Amino acid sequence: MNLHHLFAGTGDRTVRYALSGAGGGFARTLLAQTPRIGRLAPAVLCDRDVERLRGMLVELGYPADRLAVCADAAEVARAAEQGDVALVADGALLPAAPWDILVEATGSPADGYAMAREALTGGRHVAMVSKEVDSVAGLHLADLARDNGVVYTTADGDQPANLIALVTWAELLGLDIVAIGKSSEYDLVFDPETGSVTQLDTTVPAPELAGLLGLGSDVRATLAARAAAVSALPTGATADYCEMAVVATGTGFRPDVERLHYPVARIAELADVYSLREDGGVLHRSGAVDVFSALRLPDEASFAGGVFVVVRTGDPVTWETLRGKGHVVSRDGRYAAVYLPYHLMGVETPVSLLSAVLHGRPSGGTDPRAHAVLAGRAERDLPAGTVLDMGGHHHDVTGVQAVLLRDEDAPADTAPLYLAAHATLGRDVPAGALITLGDLADPDADLLHAWTSGRGSRATGTTDAPHASR
Repeated sequence: MNLHHLFAGTGDRTVRYALSGAGGGFARTLLAQTPRIGRLAPAVLCDRDVERLRGMLVELGYPADRLAVCADAAEVARAAEQGDVALVADGALLPAAPWDILVEATGSPADGYAMAREALTGGRHVAMVSKEVDSVAGLHLADLARDNGVVYTTADGDQPANLIALVTWAELLGLDIVAIGKSSEYDLVFDPETGSVTQLDTTVPAPELAGLLGLGSDVRATLAARAAAVSALPTGATADYCEMAVVATGTGFRPDVERLHYPVARIAELADVYSLREDGGVLHRSGAVDVFSALRLPDEASFAGGVFVVVRTGDPVTWETLRGKGHVVSRDGRYAAVYLPYHLMGVETPVSLLSAVLHGRPSGGTDPRAHAVLAGRAERDLPAGTVLDMGGHHHDVTGVQAVLLRDEDAPADTAPLYLAAHATLGRDVPAGALITLGDLADPDADLLHAWTSGRGSRATGTTDAPHASR
C-alpha cells in the first residue's frame, strides 16, 4: 500500500497518536520516522522518565518549545489546544488530549492493558506493540474494539504483524502453507578462520560447525549436531515464545512442540528443515508456527529478525523456474520458503496507524481466536510465597521457562505467563510443572478478567487446520 492509497478519500486529516512507553527503543524509531510522514503527528507521549523522553525528542529534532511536560489533565488539554506535544509520566493522563490511536509499547501487562482498555472503551483505536499484553488480553481487547466500533491491531514493524501479513498474502495466493515463523533475535555468526561462533556480544568455540555448514543426507541429525556445537549459547528467548503466541492467535498456526524446534539453520535450508518428518524435516504436522536460529558466515547477510512461510510447491516446473531465480526450494522440490529478512520496528508502524484510523483496517488478522497459550513451567522447585518477578531485556519470569502450548493441550486452569508475572505463588510448584491459575495467590484482577473473558468469547475447536474458525 502506498501513500496515495492510504490518503485517498480522507481529505487533509492529520492522524494523531498517543504513545505509551515513549522512551523505549521501539518508540524512538516511530518518533524518529513520524516527522518524515505528512499528516501523522504525536499528540501525547507517556513515559516514567519524562525528562529523558524530552531530551530524546530534542535530539530527534522536535522543537523544544513545543514539548510540554504536564502534571495534570488540565495541562495536557492546554498543551493540545496550543498544538504542543504533551509529555506525561502517568498513563491516566493520556485521555485528556484529543488523539485517534494509542500505540501501546510499555511491555507492562497490567499497565498496558489498562491504557488499551481505556482507549478502546473511549472510542479510540489501539495499535498493540506490547506482546506481553496481547498474549494475555488480546482476545478481550479485540472484543472491546468490536463493541466500540474501533480497531485493535498489531503494529507493522514488529515481527507478529509482519508475519501475520505475510501469511495473509500467501493465503490470498492460494499457497499451501506448512509452517510459518521467524528467526530468533540474534544470528549465529560462524567464523571458519577461528572456528568460533558469535551471538550478539558473546563468542564461543564451535569448530565442529566447519563440517556442518551443509545439511547432509540426514537433516535432523545435522541439526542435532549443530545444536550440540553451539550449546554454550542460549536458545529460546521468552520474547520469541510470546511473539509466536500472538501470531498463533491471529493466524491459527500452532506450535509443533511446546519448546519450539529452534533449529540452527541457514536461510537457504528453511524449505528442507521445515518439511514434514516423512520428507526428512522436523515437523510432526502441518500448520506449525516456529522459530529458528539463523546460522551465517561473517560476510553473509543477516536475517535480522525476519519472518518466513514454508509452502508445498505444487507444479514442479513453476518452482524449478523460481529456484533458478534464486528462491529457496527444498532439494526434493516439494517445499519452498518465502521470507522477509527484516523488521524495521517503528519505521514501519505508521502504515498501521494510518490504515486503522483512515480506513478502519487492522494489520494482518481480523478474527483472532484462542489457538495457543503462552504458559510457563517451573525451572526448579518453587515454594509458596515466591514472587514471580519479570525483568530483563526479554521480560523473562524468574524461575519459569516459557512454553507455547496448543490450545487443546493446555489444561483449563493454565495460567498465561504474563498473568503469572509479578504474582505471588500461593502454594508450592514442583520443577517441571505448569504454573496454573490456582497456584497464584494474587493475580491482577483486571488481567484475569480479560484472560477468562477473551478466551470464553473466542474459543475455537481442536482441528489442525489453520484458520478453521474463520
